[in-house]
Amino acid sequence: MRLKASIIALLFSVFAASSLASSGLEGQAAPDFALRSSTGENLRLSEYRGDVVMINFWATWCGPCRQEMPLLDELYNRYQRVGFNLLGVNIDDDSRRAMQMVEELGVGFPVLFDAGKDVSELYNVEAMPVTVIVDRRGTVRYVHHGYKPGYEDMYLDQIRSLLRE
Repeated sequence: MRLKASIIALLFSVFAASSLASSGLEGQAAPDFALRSSTGENLRLSEYRGDVVMINFWATWCGPCRQEMPLLDELYNRYQRVGFNLLGVNIDDDSRRAMQMVEELGVGFPVLFDAGKDVSELYNVEAMPVTVIVDRRGTVRYVHHGYKPGYEDMYLDQIRSLLRE
């Protein structure tokens, strides 16, 4: 009986991932949002129109998120001066845990808090991490689900391409 339940759970997670991948965000206007940031101010996505923006949804309990964040910070530091911004959207219920992880990893990009999961719902986030890349016009161009070593090379190619547009 446990094996059957495990198989059903596995099939459900595969189905959820595939339906998430075909959620249709690519090519659509990025849903606008405003969230409180780690500095206490509210940041709104539409304020970054004209820049290429990466939105990275993450959680403290997500191992791949922890692995990916320093690499994303390198991209942010390298390309911020030429029109690239990165917004890390944390979905934890307790923002203190998120801030502890940010400080521990030395991350410098803006971190926003979505404890109510409203923005995560707007972006159909069902697993961690999810990375959305938005072009200068505010259109979602790429959506990435999960993280494996090497994804940052793909992000780099996509960011460079969008910065040249």
